[in-house]
Amino acid sequence: MTDPLDFLRTGDVAAATATVDGLDDTQRRRLGVDLVAHVRRRRDEWWSSWHATALAVAAVGCLPTAAQAAEVLGRRNVSLRQVPATPVVEVARRRGVTWLADLAYRLAARVDRSSPGASWRFVADLLRAEQAPPPTEEQFVLGWAAIVGRPTEDERRDTLVDRLRQDPWLDSLAPRLFEVDGLGDEWTWALLLPDDEIRPDGRNRTLKLPAALAQLAADGRLDRSMLLDGTLSRLLRGERPAALRVFVALHDELAPTVSQISDRLATYLRLLADGASTTAALAQRMLRRLPEVDLEALLDTSSAVLLRPEKTLVRAQLSWLDQLARRDGAQAARVAEVLAVAAEHPAVDIADRARALAARHGHQVTGPAETQFVGDTLPSAATPAAVPPPITHPDELAEEVAALFGDATADPLALERILAGVLRLATADRAALVAALTPVLDRAGAMTWSSLPEARFGGLAGVLRVVADSNDPVPARGWAALVAAWGREQTSGQRPADLQQAMLRRLLRTRVAEIGQVVDGRAASPTGVPALLAAPTLVTGAIEPAALFDRLARLGERPPGPADFTQALLRLPAVVDEPLAAKASALGTQSGQTLAAWLRAGGLPRPHYRLVTVNRRERHGSYDFRYDRLPARRRLVEVAAPPGALDRHGLLDVRARPVDARSVDDETYWPTQLPGYRGLVAAYALPLVAGCADLDEPGGAILLPLLAERTGESGPALDLAVAYGLAARHEPDRVAAVDAVLALAADGGLDAAAVGTHLGSLAADGMIVLTRVAAALRDATAAGAPLTVWRILAAALPPLLTCRPTPRGLPDLLALAARNAVVTGVRIEVPGLADVAARGGSSRLVTEARRLVAALNSSSGGSAG
Repeated sequence: MTDPLDFLRTGDVAAATATVDGLDDTQRRRLGVDLVAHVRRRRDEWWSSWHATALAVAAVGCLPTAAQAAEVLGRRNVSLRQVPATPVVEVARRRGVTWLADLAYRLAARVDRSSPGASWRFVADLLRAEQAPPPTEEQFVLGWAAIVGRPTEDERRDTLVDRLRQDPWLDSLAPRLFEVDGLGDEWTWALLLPDDEIRPDGRNRTLKLPAALAQLAADGRLDRSMLLDGTLSRLLRGERPAALRVFVALHDELAPTVSQISDRLATYLRLLADGASTTAALAQRMLRRLPEVDLEALLDTSSAVLLRPEKTLVRAQLSWLDQLARRDGAQAARVAEVLAVAAEHPAVDIADRARALAARHGHQVTGPAETQFVGDTLPSAATPAAVPPPITHPDELAEEVAALFGDATADPLALERILAGVLRLATADRAALVAALTPVLDRAGAMTWSSLPEARFGGLAGVLRVVADSNDPVPARGWAALVAAWGREQTSGQRPADLQQAMLRRLLRTRVAEIGQVVDGRAASPTGVPALLAAPTLVTGAIEPAALFDRLARLGERPPGPADFTQALLRLPAVVDEPLAAKASALGTQSGQTLAAWLRAGGLPRPHYRLVTVNRRERHGSYDFRYDRLPARRRLVEVAAPPGALDRHGLLDVRARPVDARSVDDETYWPTQLPGYRGLVAAYALPLVAGCADLDEPGGAILLPLLAERTGESGPALDLAVAYGLAARHEPDRVAAVDAVLALAADGGLDAAAVGTHLGSLAADGMIVLTRVAAALRDATAAGAPLTVWRILAAALPPLLTCRPTPRGLPDLLALAARNAVVTGVRIEVPGLADVAARGGSSRLVTEARRLVAALNSSSGGSAG
């Protein structure tokens, strides 16, 4: 019998059109039911191009409502990027469909924010065919912004200005450009004017979209005040500096007049005080164009500006205030009081200039009468808290799953709670669990391979898919292979050839596979009851030894899941516990004997660490654009088991690999897998953390505070990771590194001299950008660790002082070192410092070196080596 939906398999649009055109109402309803069922069965199939076109024709040709058609065409495994709207509109016309615009609005609401331009043209063509107004939701506006810079061949005949001028939706969508978050990132295409759009004045190094919008304002097509006010509003709201570039450029293209700046004085003052670095500099330039400015408002703003970290901005503000004081002697004293604010600036040269200017205008800045030496004032490390109560209700589990899928950087403990909850509830009330999970999984795309990769979250999506659809055979096949491979490796001691697949990652995925087999009914519960041996008892991921003993006692003779039991052992404190070992041995079971041996050994053998330098990977083919942005070298730490020790689990084999780009995957779970071995986890994670500094990749340093909260020796890998983190490109990563420094210093786990040595060596060898480090160390100082920072700097400075050419940022480190040496009163010898201080001239490097020498000569509070 011929399948009436065979045209979906072949992608035959003509056959799809002929089929739906020849149906009566009864046949249409029947085919509509079959179509929905067919698409649901093929949830792992990727629909695109002509296959997606045939699907769209069938959906509009036989489904009764826009809601049902949107449910089919809005699925995450359906790509409408290359679907022409014409055959769909023609079928709708012949059928007499009145809800085509409604369908377009529903599809617009489902646009994937990560790729908003993918289905935009199809949706827009439907709306234009129906002469319907455009939606103004964020996703649609983002899609419009993306499509503007990607014209079709026909559209390329016109310049960008002409395309925008002719766009009937410009008036509706243009004001939203300044209200939608993420639009600056979407406009990364707007870098340079193409050759055929170079402006007559020859300025071809300008952002093309800002130039086009400004031209439309000059022509009267767009309201100039709307553009200027929208730009300032967007700059006030802030975003990543790179995402704000297009708005800064638009402001420059609009070239506001003195009158327009004066009318928006309060806005520019707010930007100067609170805006991002580039926007604050823009506001400062605009304000200095004003012939007169409200002095009181400017002085109030200046008090905040003078303590900002951007030294160029602060210097310019000092010069402006100095000019105002010299121009109006009656206000000089008031201006001098504000100038004195900058005497507290962390940059010593700024502070010195502020004192001199304040004194010039009659205000003397006095220092403390007596120096009081202070060391670190950090709170003691907190005792790890107990884990939250277990999940006991399906709705609670569904909420946790939705939160996890929505935030890849969520608390790693959330995955553990979900795994335990799934195992418990799948046994207690599977029907209620299915009802709670199904809508969450549909929204997250977990029911299709294309939207949520199976490996993410250790393969959790596969477990949840089997809970929601017990007929899905795909995950079970992968689980069997994982569990079998783990068993062979544990028995034979052989390891996989691909060591890039870290053992911690394989352990997590194998353990999730064991849980999946239990949920799927293909294996008994690891403990005979709906619970896990490896469920943590503390928020760090650790298990209290007595709790694991009790779980094994309840288990009796039943064998535990191999990966789950391995994970449980790795979560125990890495200390010898002979009394509990004796109790475990008395259980008389194989599991009890294994636990006893583990407790007597004190956990894993202490590994050997070796610092190595690796080169970037080989070039792939003649065109490898990623290769050129890889750092030429990177410093890593290799790990090996001590001679004669048995590395049964393969965890002590960490080898350095050539430099390549990586992104954050499941590394955030590693600290909870080895909560008592933070130095070992650091070796595993070091390539990811290093990438924050030498590849400018974001997110990797999030591991550092997680490791600092764990226990065990820090070792050279964690010291090196902290050094890389302090030099990270992105501020959140540097903040994470500072948090790690503070936490490690508080619990005595930081080797400040080792971190400093790594910093100095990496910077001297050109492996990190030194200018990023000073601000992070200033933050650590302000947070209560001046002595720790001074020790880091004292170790970092020697290789930098002899480096040629002098690294940028070195004077800032010298200035911070001098300040901390004075504050702590601790004298630490810095080899090479005296030679630099003895040079002639008055360069900032020499000036700051002399300042540090003077600080050391005056230190009397003690010494530290």
